[in-house]
Amino acid sequence: MSNVFDTDSPTNLTEYSVSELSGSIKRTVETAFDQVRVRGEISGYRGPHSSGHAYFSLKDDRARIDAVIWKGTFSRLRFRPEEGMEVIATGKVTTFPGSSKYQIVIETLEPAGAGALMALIEERKRKLGAEGLFDAARKRRLPFMPRVIGVVTSPTGAVIRDILHRISDRFPVHVIVWPVKVQGDGSGEEVANAIRGFNGFQPGGEMPRPDVLIVARGGGSLEDLWSFNDEIVVRAAAESEVPLISAVGHETDWTLIDYAADMRAPTPTGAAEMAVPVKAELDAQVSALSARLQGCVSRQMDHRRQSVRALMRALPSLDQLLALPRRRFDEAAAGLGRGLELNTINKRRSFERTASHLRPDVLSNRIAERRRMLAERMTRAERTVERLIDRSRSRVGRADAVFASLPARLKTQTARMRDHLANLSRHADSAVRHQLTRARGELSAQDRVLQSLSYKNVLKRGYAVIRDDENRPVSQAAALSAGLGISIEFADGRIGAVTTEGGAPPRKRLPKPDEPTMPPKQGSLF
Repeated sequence: MSNVFDTDSPTNLTEYSVSELSGSIKRTVETAFDQVRVRGEISGYRGPHSSGHAYFSLKDDRARIDAVIWKGTFSRLRFRPEEGMEVIATGKVTTFPGSSKYQIVIETLEPAGAGALMALIEERKRKLGAEGLFDAARKRRLPFMPRVIGVVTSPTGAVIRDILHRISDRFPVHVIVWPVKVQGDGSGEEVANAIRGFNGFQPGGEMPRPDVLIVARGGGSLEDLWSFNDEIVVRAAAESEVPLISAVGHETDWTLIDYAADMRAPTPTGAAEMAVPVKAELDAQVSALSARLQGCVSRQMDHRRQSVRALMRALPSLDQLLALPRRRFDEAAAGLGRGLELNTINKRRSFERTASHLRPDVLSNRIAERRRMLAERMTRAERTVERLIDRSRSRVGRADAVFASLPARLKTQTARMRDHLANLSRHADSAVRHQLTRARGELSAQDRVLQSLSYKNVLKRGYAVIRDDENRPVSQAAALSAGLGISIEFADGRIGAVTTEGGAPPRKRLPKPDEPTMPPKQGSLF
């Protein structure tokens, strides 16, 4: 019986290495499944990898296949993969030799029918609604009469023309159009960036900030309107500080931006009607209110005029108002003479009663009483003065005793002050000597600095200072002319000289020997 492990057994099978076998399988699979469309449910999706590639699986109720979307393809996808989403993937099947696995490299990805899209929209709607982005409490009212309107739409479609035409007919205002793609790859990002861009305008800036925004697009299929279901667009609409009107599709078309917007319009034209009032209607309303106001003013004036006339009729006449005061005046005038007579009689009686008390004996008694009171007061004053004199003598005696003891205390205080003065004198002498020593040191230091900066130190090294006849330093030969008297200062003295050649014509005569010269001035050697 032969050994099954005998390697010398003859065989007709070709021998492959592992790499050769894996490469052959890879080529066979890629040739057989160069382009395939696979329908399945996304499983294990966790978003793109840090490298930008996306790895997940497609499965149905009986099988599972690994899938990969490379970074370049992922950025061009019209729909982003989501966990549990049923999709149709187009790509090619290949193998991964490193782990003996096969996978599909996806090139395009689309939802598996409208039912899947609607299910995705409902799931996204529940998710964003749970975050409060669709709450009615956060929606703001539109301004009644905006000055600037921002429109986010395609600049080439009929939508922008309808909006501009409708606004021009109703109430012409300033319209700013932010052109975007409303369909296809990257359209959702452009719409979201446009909304955030309008909100980024500063009030009073170079570009006016809109008072209301309109996000508009014409009608289309669910796939055509899909950009307005993107989460980035919905969040941008919910975060907008400027009131936003959603006008996407026809009246029967609903997208997620309609729930996040402050107001939904059935059509783009309807959005323009919501944004601005009708100017003609406002003019008519103002005219009607003005007429009503004028009529109210007229009626009010008539009513007030009638009230004033009624009040005038209720007021008494001037004769009625003055009748009672006139009667009182006449009665007072009639009783004035009698009153004067009675007053004179009363005054005479009072005078007679007072005069009856003014007799000589009464006056004598009062004078005597006053003299007695004056004498008593003088006696009390003399006793008071005597007491004050006694007190003063006592104080003077005590003061004499105190003055008698003053010389001894004065001598002690004088000796103490003399010692203190001597100490202060010694401290003052020491401070003056210290101050003089410090001043001498500072003066010596400054003298050394001055000597080090003096030009005479330079003269000691063999240099000389040339001065003209006005005792000014000369730094250039061209400044001297022939026959001009100059002086040359050396380190040990100064001598006179006369120039023989120069770059300038003669200026002055030579100084005479007996003429005094100005004392030399220190000049710069540089």
